[in-house]
Amino acid sequence: MSRLHEYQSKALLRAAGIPTPRGGAVETPGEAHAMATGLGGPVVVKAQVWLTGRAGKGLVRFADTPDAAAEAARGMLGARAGAYAVERVMVEERLAIAREFYLGLIVDDRARAPVLILSAAGGTGIEDMARADPSRIARQEVDVRNGLRDFEARDLCRRAGLGGKLMMALSSVILNFYGLARSVEARTAEINPLALVGDDRLIALDARFTIDDNAVFRHPELGIAIAREFDRPPTALERIAWEIEKGDYRGTFYFVELDAEPGPGERAVGFHGNGGGGAMISMDALLAHGLRPVDFVDTSGNPPASKVYRAARLILSQPGLVGYFLSGSGYASQEQYHTARGLSKAFLELRLAIPAVIRLGGNREEQAIAILKRAAAALPAPVEGYGRDTPTDACAARLRDLIDAAPPAGAAPSAPRPLLVDETPAEPYRFETITGGEITYDHARCRACESKICIETCDPKILSLEGGVPVLNISKEQARSGGCTECLACEIECYFLGNRGGRIRLPIPGLESVSTVRSAAHETKGA
Repeated sequence: MSRLHEYQSKALLRAAGIPTPRGGAVETPGEAHAMATGLGGPVVVKAQVWLTGRAGKGLVRFADTPDAAAEAARGMLGARAGAYAVERVMVEERLAIAREFYLGLIVDDRARAPVLILSAAGGTGIEDMARADPSRIARQEVDVRNGLRDFEARDLCRRAGLGGKLMMALSSVILNFYGLARSVEARTAEINPLALVGDDRLIALDARFTIDDNAVFRHPELGIAIAREFDRPPTALERIAWEIEKGDYRGTFYFVELDAEPGPGERAVGFHGNGGGGAMISMDALLAHGLRPVDFVDTSGNPPASKVYRAARLILSQPGLVGYFLSGSGYASQEQYHTARGLSKAFLELRLAIPAVIRLGGNREEQAIAILKRAAAALPAPVEGYGRDTPTDACAARLRDLIDAAPPAGAAPSAPRPLLVDETPAEPYRFETITGGEITYDHARCRACESKICIETCDPKILSLEGGVPVLNISKEQARSGGCTECLACEIECYFLGNRGGRIRLPIPGLESVSTVRSAAHETKGA
């Protein structure tokens, strides 16, 4: 589920007719000073982080003057809050609160309906109060065929012990709140506290909305960059990964960087899962052998080789790795040679210099292991492939042993033999692929090729021989629309078994600049 920050949630509330305090989000102490000056009175400064109990963590501060507001903002901006740094703070007018309430909504899977929750008490500690005395919480299931009706909102107030004019004011807020949550397809939403100010003003002092990931594409107005559940803003690599995933529905590519630093005696490894449950077991195996995964990646559900390639490139762009580990399900239905070719392309392009252990369990795993073994002979670092019969723990132990035997950091690896051809094609034949890639055959090389291996190994069978060279037997538009599945045989098989006339360019926008910055930062940290 995709979370919205407080300032984003409050903008939605205001548009739905639910009042919020005057103020807004700022990114510098100077902006905080200007905002407080404009409000003309005492303010509250709140860090914009996805954490509960901010006040107890020093992330909510009161300020009587603009100077104090600027100082409060200065103390929060850039500070670590949970797993990430504070990038924005809210500066809002401070209000005299007469009473606090809690209003929330969840999509309850057990009830198979949206459920509204109202409490006559709100603010910090509402969760503990609800657990201690559930009778103080009123709930209302909503029939989505009818929506929330006036009498149901009023009845919810009565069951929370609220009546009279307050009930009428609250029920109006509840109706607007439910309509808003439904319109943005929220899985959860809450106003806490919903404050009574004076005799009759109800104002949302804090709010948060969590949007269904599957609905994000219908709501560009929300500005959600990545339809994933994060407890922090996404990293640069996670944003790149999402751009790869969001438009390519062929299998899964889930990429998350992990915040935990390797502990004493642990070594940082890039982790590549293949099937969620098996991936979790594989991560546990790594940890048991003193290897700390710095990411969680899953490429399952029959992804193309190109998606596996891009995943491997992102994993290997993380600085400080001493090993690469792929493991997951032992009975995957996808063809494992696609994974092997994707890894081979990434390893060959980068001249992999750290040990890698790859466990591929599933269809055609023997062929996949053979592909990896073939690529390993062209690399400076050891790459070993195993099948489903080799336990995950044994594979993790093997990676540990390979890392222990590897040259120390900074030692020159053995010189690899020349890798993928980088010369300008003499007779280029080109077509594009569905993810913006470009396949090129150098017909001058293809004509001299004896094996014509590209024809045999092209997975979608879209190539035919004409005049002794490979050409499409579908239109270039059909190839660009998905006829070419990016199986990478045109490059990998041609490199080892042909005349090295085929190659495919698979762009990863933004990766080169991110990798340069991160590597420089890592070197500075190491110094």
